[in-house]
Amino acid sequence: MNAELIKSQFPILNQKINGHPLVYLDSAASSQKPKQVLEAVQAYYEHDNANVHRGVHTLGSRATDAYEGARERVARFIGAAKTEEIVFMRGTTTALNLVASSYGPSVLEAGDEIVITPMEHHSNLIPWQQLAKRTGAVLKYIPLQPDGHVELEDVEKTVTSKTKIVSMAYVSNVLGVVNPVKEIAAIVHRHGGVMVVDGAQSTPHMKVDVQDLECDFYAFSGHKMCAPTGIGVLYGKKHLLESMEPIEFGGEMIDDVGLYDSTWKELPWKFEGGTPIIAGAVGLAAAIDFLEEIGLDEIHRHETKLAAYAIGRLSEIDGLTLYGPREREVGLLTFNLLDVHPHDVATVLDTMGIAIRAGHHCCQPLMRWLQASSTARASLYMYNTEKDIDRLAEALIQAKEYFA
Repeated sequence: MNAELIKSQFPILNQKINGHPLVYLDSAASSQKPKQVLEAVQAYYEHDNANVHRGVHTLGSRATDAYEGARERVARFIGAAKTEEIVFMRGTTTALNLVASSYGPSVLEAGDEIVITPMEHHSNLIPWQQLAKRTGAVLKYIPLQPDGHVELEDVEKTVTSKTKIVSMAYVSNVLGVVNPVKEIAAIVHRHGGVMVVDGAQSTPHMKVDVQDLECDFYAFSGHKMCAPTGIGVLYGKKHLLESMEPIEFGGEMIDDVGLYDSTWKELPWKFEGGTPIIAGAVGLAAAIDFLEEIGLDEIHRHETKLAAYAIGRLSEIDGLTLYGPREREVGLLTFNLLDVHPHDVATVLDTMGIAIRAGHHCCQPLMRWLQASSTARASLYMYNTEKDIDRLAEALIQAKEYFA
């Protein structure tokens, strides 16, 4: 895989920041967009822009075909059994909230259990907190090992016959841990529960097959995988989605409306009230085409190799603490420089044209587990190279010397 050639297809990366060539190391927050995606969205607005499922005119038909074609493209991409199992949402956060707000109350009673981990993004933690408060359910946590990974033995000890929902990130956005969600799903199903997977950090970087994972729900965002912002997906097994009530009401999602009662459309449209994110869906389909043209396995291999190189380079820096396992399958590195606040590190790096993330990464419970108020994070993607890692390491050494 030629990362330099791939990088040339991302117009935004061909610029200077503060007089230095841009090194973008914040793809876990939001990836950049290749020209193929930008062109697809522009072409939609220039030639096909209209509302979907409504007009019988040519533009409306084209828009509807593009929107529903994107749904079919997503279903094939993640291995869904049926197209109607794909619900377009605003992003991972909205998708997880839909499961917690619609499915959760229908199965939970006081004393039932919801199981998550301390590594979860707030989007996969707060909805379950709120659900537990509303229903009287018990929120339980699978403990983490010292390097942050989850042991199946601990899952077996935590999940019980009272466990109705287990929700977990496939890949941690801080530790770079890849959780064994397939094996965990088997444990959950043996106890009669359902498995919810936060796929925000996995879907852009590795091949995903929801049927092979045997998860019941799977959520991800387009903006982390080269698609526009504002588009995401909830996959759910058909029988589970059919059992759920919508939580947003209005146009598009109705079948019949009376003065005192209404009925809903069939799947997946009953969950897509209002004008949907049409251009975002078009862009997501184009992003999937782009990713599959390169190959998810190739992207995964490239990032694994790059992560190993980065861990080696950063480990050479005295006073740098690297969090998470030494070996990892994704290009995500979270660290701190001794006695230097992560925001100061990120600010100094920005003066050198290097973009990283600093803060708690929407994982405050995990920060407390790490005994850190915040951390710095460099996240890699297909367009990053070893030269980018070298510039990061050199800049960190300069930052350390500056603050010393």
